[in-house]
Amino acid sequence: MLQNLELLKQLKNDLQESAPRIEGQIKATEKSYGFLETDKGKSYFVPPPEMRKVLHGDRVQARLVSNDGKESAELESLSESALIRFIGRVCFFKNKLQVMPEHHLLNRALNASIQAPLTKDQFNEGDWVVALLEKHALRDGKFQTEIIQRIASSDDKNLPWLISLARHKLSADAPVTETPFELQPESLARLDLTDLPLVTIDSPSTRDMDDAIHAEANANGWRLTVAIADPSAYVAADSDVDQIAKERGYTTYLPGRNIPMLPRTLSDELCSLQPNEKRPALCCQIQINQAGTPEGEPEFFTAWISSKAKLSYDEVSNWLELDEPLQQTAETSALIEAPLKALGDIAQASLKWRTENAVVFKDRPDYRFKLDSDGQVTAIFAEQRRSAHKLVEETMILANISAARFLSSHNTGIYNTHIGFEPEKIADVVTIANEQGYKTDAETLGSLSGYAAFRRTLISAGNDWLDARLRRFQGYVHTRTQPAPHYGMGLEGYATWTSPIRKYSDMVNHRLIKQILSGEAPQQPDEAIGELMDQQRQSSRLAERDTCHWLYTRFLKPAVEEATVFDGEIFDISRGGMRVRLLENGAAPFIPGSMIHKDRKAMTMDNNSGQVIIEGVTRYRLGDQVKVQLIKVDEERRSLIARPIQEETTKPKD
Repeated sequence: MLQNLELLKQLKNDLQESAPRIEGQIKATEKSYGFLETDKGKSYFVPPPEMRKVLHGDRVQARLVSNDGKESAELESLSESALIRFIGRVCFFKNKLQVMPEHHLLNRALNASIQAPLTKDQFNEGDWVVALLEKHALRDGKFQTEIIQRIASSDDKNLPWLISLARHKLSADAPVTETPFELQPESLARLDLTDLPLVTIDSPSTRDMDDAIHAEANANGWRLTVAIADPSAYVAADSDVDQIAKERGYTTYLPGRNIPMLPRTLSDELCSLQPNEKRPALCCQIQINQAGTPEGEPEFFTAWISSKAKLSYDEVSNWLELDEPLQQTAETSALIEAPLKALGDIAQASLKWRTENAVVFKDRPDYRFKLDSDGQVTAIFAEQRRSAHKLVEETMILANISAARFLSSHNTGIYNTHIGFEPEKIADVVTIANEQGYKTDAETLGSLSGYAAFRRTLISAGNDWLDARLRRFQGYVHTRTQPAPHYGMGLEGYATWTSPIRKYSDMVNHRLIKQILSGEAPQQPDEAIGELMDQQRQSSRLAERDTCHWLYTRFLKPAVEEATVFDGEIFDISRGGMRVRLLENGAAPFIPGSMIHKDRKAMTMDNNSGQVIIEGVTRYRLGDQVKVQLIKVDEERRSLIARPIQEETTKPKD
């Protein structure tokens, strides 16, 4: 008898060892079962007992077993946990502290401990927290988490902002320091430019003004002066405030609020270029020729300045476009109108040159949320880019081009770089472009001039579909300590120094420029700064996106009941459906395939070509404008679901 049991046990082990092995990702469902999806896209059933060992998104190894002719996955080991650091909500089970992860498919409470100095009595049911997964059931036999941060209570009116910041490891508060701010000793003598009629142009609510500009016409074009707030005059390298700024990287801008990189005493007061206040600045004077490009060598220097007016974008745009009077005193207007006219002429010439010789993308609106005192959205405005926005943008671009030339000539600096199309993807771009009648080759697209010319051709042709289709082949913008082209702008070099209150690498470039002006050998920036800046920029953008998604779901709930129809632009097509940008407010609802056409088998959602093909006919493409109606708003998931209007009458694409 014992011998037979041993034989059966050995036979079972042999069968298990001979069973096929698979590896893939766990896909949970809202039921108790799930699936294991391999890298090749094949799915295997995971029964409820096995699903209790894993979480949605886990990468696992398993063996295939067959029961009554049905294959399923029997989990063996954990390759990678999907849950490491996560946002969740506190719950109690028989007075035992647990955390429910913030994901509709991670629908289970996990036992939790608390990291000191936090204590259990600080937490209530529903509180939002940050936690770490300490133990995993498939690896350790059970799930165990540790709460490391309390974010807010469930009824906190600031939840959209606080949770988004916590998710992306960004501070929710302005930096605070007891260090008194005094001007640092300097070897450079500052010029006195307090009489020069410099002006700032910003939104009315802006408090951290960091750039003031002036221009005057001359025989060869214009003399442009760009004066930038100089926080390095107060913040010593490697000081406690400098370390805080370095860790943050950027001022984080979210709807209705910002979290500054520097203490507000600096960003909003001592360094802010407030009107009629004497401020230290790093300046650059550039001769701009009639073609709109810098001529000769830029002249950098430190100075004392005093802005003569805080102007708004609309105020300047109305003056330039509609000949409306500036909202200033007669004395101030008389002082600044001629420089403003020269600045407008520079912007027009520079934009014309960049349009014809570099890369200038189509203007898109910025979306501004209007909030009440409780953080509820009362309106969303689409703010179009007007002449004043372009005036400021062109002068800053000219200043940053000049900084790149100056810094690179001294073998130092921090640069914004862009590689264009990823080298390994250029062959695919060439194939697609040639198929669409654009004759090009890999060598051409690999060069700055060839890439820029190709982009200009697409833009001038208004080929939004092909332009959107090729975006996924492009590289990312990177911050580097070695000069390199910025293909995305069509420029040979680009080094920003015009936002040192808001961007740490700009403050570093300030220090480098001042070292050069002092006759010192400039230090070579640490390459890690570039990596940190890229990481923090991405985190800030994701936090802004997440906050906006939450606010959109709150604001657009009435649109479902009211059956509001919106104009939108398709910007993504996937196997599951397509996503559109609502032109009125910037929201990005998802349109499932089932809402596009009733017969899923008759429809192809082609991500590669950026098209939706129904019964052999292309009905939708990337870049198309469509009318949509919201049909579901889910605040818990921060998602918007829509359907296209009049799908059956949509005309086939040529």
